[in-house]
Amino acid sequence: MSNILLQIGIWVRNFSILLYVTDKTNNDPIAVSLISVAEFSPIFLFAFIGGTFADRWRPRRTMIWCDFLSAAAVGVVLLALVYESWAAVYFATFLSATLSQFSAPSSMKLFKRYVPQEQLQSAMGIFQTLMALFMIAGPSIGTIVFQNFGIHVSIAVMGVASLLSALVLIRIPRDEAVTPSADAKQTTVLTEMMAGLRYVWKSRVLRTMCITFLLAGLSGGIGQTMGIFVVTERLGQPKEFLQYVLMISGIGMLIGGAGVAVLSKKMAPVKMLALALAVCTVGTIGVGYSTNVPVTLTLQLFMGMIFPMIHISINTIMLKSSEAAFIGRVSGIMGPMYMGAMVLMMAVAGPLKTVMPLTVIYTISAVFMLAGTISLLPLFKQQPSERPDTSLSA
Repeated sequence: MSNILLQIGIWVRNFSILLYVTDKTNNDPIAVSLISVAEFSPIFLFAFIGGTFADRWRPRRTMIWCDFLSAAAVGVVLLALVYESWAAVYFATFLSATLSQFSAPSSMKLFKRYVPQEQLQSAMGIFQTLMALFMIAGPSIGTIVFQNFGIHVSIAVMGVASLLSALVLIRIPRDEAVTPSADAKQTTVLTEMMAGLRYVWKSRVLRTMCITFLLAGLSGGIGQTMGIFVVTERLGQPKEFLQYVLMISGIGMLIGGAGVAVLSKKMAPVKMLALALAVCTVGTIGVGYSTNVPVTLTLQLFMGMIFPMIHISINTIMLKSSEAAFIGRVSGIMGPMYMGAMVLMMAVAGPLKTVMPLTVIYTISAVFMLAGTISLLPLFKQQPSERPDTSLSA
């Protein structure tokens, strides 16, 4: 229930801010790209740190405080909007995304604590289905709220959703106080982070995955930012049409989630990931060059269908190539690797749009994705279960 409330608030906020900024700046590409930078840069900046601290803090209390702080930030942003400081919407997105880097790892700890081991995979499937459903419904909800009530109410929805989420989380049993051992007291955040970095560097599989993540992030940053210009320039549709493009992607995710379970039993995760990235390469080229609405929507459907392939392949590779004690830090390293590259490209995409046609920008994106696909080839003959020597973590 907490996640549902937050997803409603996030989608209303994100889509309302997108429409609001395009109205205020007359579709300025740099202003639009800054929205994505504000949303995704905290993942690069704070994911590793947030995950490390989340292991030290009590998860229930961490999540409740993050929700309360997010609601308080909404109040500050609304006050700024009253005084016509419209750029404050960037701050709302940035702070909310920053707090998520501390609350999200805590939610996974609660997830593992209260869900039986044999039901974890099914529960994660339900969680992914929920995300896909909001990919379908979220853009429409955000557009309806913004068009009928304006930016002030749209931002307020996020604050109310955060407060309600905190109230829901209060019903969870209190965290048990855990007294750290002598060894744990001697371990600092910095030493834990350095051990994680050494662990990833010593694993050929994880090193290669970092390169793949970097290249895929460079590609994804363009698509994340330039989607609205595909709608307005290539398809000749109003910017509100973007909600239907995202809905089609969400439908594809639902379909792909059902089919990937069968495919994963017949194909190695590295090969499945390479196939998914190859399909993304073709889809990216097609979206960038298409001027036909049905063609673009069909491509978005197929790209949505392969998203579960990417998600499951990556998680499987990381789990098989990492020990349990390092999984959190491995994820905390690889996630920011992807997001850092994505945020960099988001920041660059806006200025590029002012000097290059959209087709060239999407071609660059496809080249990065193709390079990511090729980077996986050396792993085709490698056993994904190979793990680095754990003596380095001592």
